[in-house]
Amino acid sequence: MVESDNYSMGTAELVARARDAQQKIAHLSQEETDLLVVKLGWAAVDVEFSRLLADTLVEESGMGCTEDKYAKIQNKVRGTLWDMKGQRSTGIVECCSELGLMKAAKPVGVIAAVIPVTNGEATPLVKILGAVKTRNAMILAPHPKGLHTARIITRQFRKVLEENRYPKDLVQVLDPVSLERTRELMRQSDLIIATGGPGLVKEAYSSGTPAYGVGAGNAVSVIDATCDRSLAAGKIAASKTFDHATSCSTENSLVIESRIYREMLHELESAGGYLVSPEEKRRLQAVMWDNGVLNRNLVASEAQHIAEAADIQLPEGKSFFLVEEQGVGRDHPFSGEKLSVICGVYRWETFNEAIELVNRITSSSGPGHSCGIHSQDDQRIRELALKVKVSRIMVNQPQCLANSGAWTNGMPMSLTLGCGTWGGNISSSNITWREMLNYTWISFPIPSRQPSDEEIFGANLCRH
Repeated sequence: MVESDNYSMGTAELVARARDAQQKIAHLSQEETDLLVVKLGWAAVDVEFSRLLADTLVEESGMGCTEDKYAKIQNKVRGTLWDMKGQRSTGIVECCSELGLMKAAKPVGVIAAVIPVTNGEATPLVKILGAVKTRNAMILAPHPKGLHTARIITRQFRKVLEENRYPKDLVQVLDPVSLERTRELMRQSDLIIATGGPGLVKEAYSSGTPAYGVGAGNAVSVIDATCDRSLAAGKIAASKTFDHATSCSTENSLVIESRIYREMLHELESAGGYLVSPEEKRRLQAVMWDNGVLNRNLVASEAQHIAEAADIQLPEGKSFFLVEEQGVGRDHPFSGEKLSVICGVYRWETFNEAIELVNRITSSSGPGHSCGIHSQDDQRIRELALKVKVSRIMVNQPQCLANSGAWTNGMPMSLTLGCGTWGGNISSSNITWREMLNYTWISFPIPSRQPSDEEIFGANLCRH
């Protein structure tokens, strides 16, 4: 699909086609809507198609692992379908006779979906399924290095729509794509769901169009002496290396209780971690950052590729790096999001120090996103939850595989994770199809339920 060289006119035509298509499905019944969603979902998990997506994105972006991307597609699409199954997104979706209230769900119209290159395979699939569930049209705005992948996705879904006699322009892609054209799409759409870097999310919020944006990730995991060390190390290793750490939810720092620090490092090394020496740390930092900017040629790469760039002799069987760190902030880049199989390691004496470290690290990089804890101490888990400024905490789980929803937890399946006001976002939830709806409230009169002043003010009425 190639548009006119006049980006503004081309984008306007794209939006006009989407708007016309959306109007044609605006009044579909719940049954018709759900059947269409299932047909699209089935096409998305087709083995040949999903393997093609995984291979294509790795090839064009140079990031990630094809097998992990394939697994991500299979799990996230199925999880999204399961979360939506039986849920009402049309007509009257809530009714409370006691309060005389009903709520009707309605589509928002045309949704601009900003897609990150790091998750350019599963993110658009999940977003499109949510858009169709809510009877909206969606236009993908991929990263330029994910454009071919987005084309394949769009072609597959448009084919299904056409075969089922629905307007194929419900799903489109901005092609060719550019920053200016993405800006124009965001300005002309009815809603933006932006998953990407902080700059693009800021553009979404500045567009004048209502937007759900997400902040950067920099997940931290707290590890205390009550945890199963070997089990925790295995989960962290699986999460840290999944898709070569493309996820914003991957563990970027570990905050380990001092009395098990060495033992935990040993377990992490047994799980595939490589503890760098001070000199290797210096070389690793030199190749990973240039004036504070991550080296695009090394992010989301396998450990051996990074080791060669840093002149580190990586032993066989090692799949991620462990870097001991004390400081936080710009002068300590290993404390921030690394988008690579590199994990900073800190130690703490008291649990208050652990909480302070989590807040310092996440406030410096990835505010509001998430953290985890490996512990059997319920009191500590609750204390952490009450005192850290993050939107989600994973308990005894691999963060990358759990934050965005998993078969082993109750988090909503999503690849767009809000970071709350800490991260400059309107939402601290996992963004799903529910955010793609407008609602009309219907209110009926009920008998007066006005309470007395005694009921409202209680003991304070007499006191004051």
